[in-house]
Amino acid sequence: MKQTTSALTALQELVPAVGMKIMPSGAVVEVSTDELKIGDIVQVNEGDSIPCDGEIVQGFGSVDEAMITGESLPVEKSSGSTTYGGTILQEGNLQVKVTAVAESTLLGKIIDLVEKAQNDKPPIQRLADRISAIFVPVVISIAVLTFIVSWMFFDVSATRALMNSIAVLVISCPCAMGLATPTAVMVGVGRMAQQGIVVKGGQTVEVLKEIKNIVFDKTGTLTTGQFKIDNINYFDSDSDEVHRIISALESKSSHPLAISLLSEMKLRMGERQSVLELEVTEKKGLGIVGKSQDGKEYQLGSKRILAQAPDTNHDLYLTENGHLMATIDLKDDIKKGAKETIEYFQENGIEVIMLSGDRQEKVEKVAAELGIKTFYAEQLPEEKLRKISELSAQAPTAMVGDGVNDAPALAKATLGISMGQASAVAIESAQVILLNDNLVSLKKAFQIGKVTVKTIWENLFWAFSYNIVAIPIAALGFLNPMWGAMFMAFSDVVVIGNSIRLKRRKLN
Repeated sequence: MKQTTSALTALQELVPAVGMKIMPSGAVVEVSTDELKIGDIVQVNEGDSIPCDGEIVQGFGSVDEAMITGESLPVEKSSGSTTYGGTILQEGNLQVKVTAVAESTLLGKIIDLVEKAQNDKPPIQRLADRISAIFVPVVISIAVLTFIVSWMFFDVSATRALMNSIAVLVISCPCAMGLATPTAVMVGVGRMAQQGIVVKGGQTVEVLKEIKNIVFDKTGTLTTGQFKIDNINYFDSDSDEVHRIISALESKSSHPLAISLLSEMKLRMGERQSVLELEVTEKKGLGIVGKSQDGKEYQLGSKRILAQAPDTNHDLYLTENGHLMATIDLKDDIKKGAKETIEYFQENGIEVIMLSGDRQEKVEKVAAELGIKTFYAEQLPEEKLRKISELSAQAPTAMVGDGVNDAPALAKATLGISMGQASAVAIESAQVILLNDNLVSLKKAFQIGKVTVKTIWENLFWAFSYNIVAIPIAALGFLNPMWGAMFMAFSDVVVIGNSIRLKRRKLN
């Protein structure tokens, strides 16, 4: 219940408390988000969180929708475009007509999905607890039968029969079975913590062993979220000239993407660097425009800067006086250890699936690089949840994600796994958190989970074997209760010692 409450609180904190409502008189008034109604017009300025789902009626802007859709790059928005509450306007100014408020917004639906998914998760029953519930009455029954049979049918004195019964009760060791799971889990969780892996609840360690499908988000999970140039296509233009123009345009911008582009251009130009003087301005929602002294106008931005829509999609376009000079494809670097981790799961018979809100071509490229055969692109939160529900119904499924849009799926999956640098709600919705953000830690979590479960079964085997051998010996009168007490304690020591050995057991 505490986990559910904190996850929902983290989601609700993403909704802006206030919005700037444009009154019929034209005045802009700050109002509570709860007071907004369908049909109202709100003003959203650069850097603001959008307070509602709506339709843009005026303005241009670049909106960060990664928290909702998983789209890795900011999305260009203009009149007629749809906005989602809780997303952030990185650049530009917008006037938005409210189309949904409160629970009806996409973020509100995500909150509802998380709540339902968490409440719907079935409890995990412990094998040792069920066995112990049966074991205790069985042992008592054996002790009673030992007294009756010894006294009535084998001509044993009542005192001796009673001592045999007591020996049965003393030598039996339900506590060894009770300790088998928690001691191993405690050591396993501690070993995970040393690797930067936080586990919520001891039963999670046992669940790791049962996973048959593992589903990864892309941006921020398999990739770093930091963009670099993947490819530049030149159209009847000199590559050095294109590099000089991009450098001149981006040198006047402080946008993180501009900084990455500028750094890449310097590497490509090397000693051939030369300064191109441009008068640079930014057009909100369109990109960067630069004018040279000889009257040429260069523009770098999304495909909206083109007079005619291109046949293929690229991230950025460079034009000279409206003529296309080059297109730029960006890439999101694969995280260190991602390929190694994917290969580990595939080699161990766990199906790897990628589920992303990003564009089809980007998802395909990452899947090909990592060797992932099954992938789904352009998935909204409810679509991710639906897919996770289907997979979980077929076999135990783990979901690895980092964004708000992953939260319902993380909560619904058999096991939710969050990256350490993830959104607060993703962390709250998950049962395993990789604090160091290293995917190799995920591999180690599964390895430790596997060896922990193996240790549990070893402990249970010893506890059962001990009782199967010791109880008949006691019932037949071959064991003094004093010796029985010592052997019973020895059984606990063996179980605890085997669990402690888990600290140094080899992982594979």
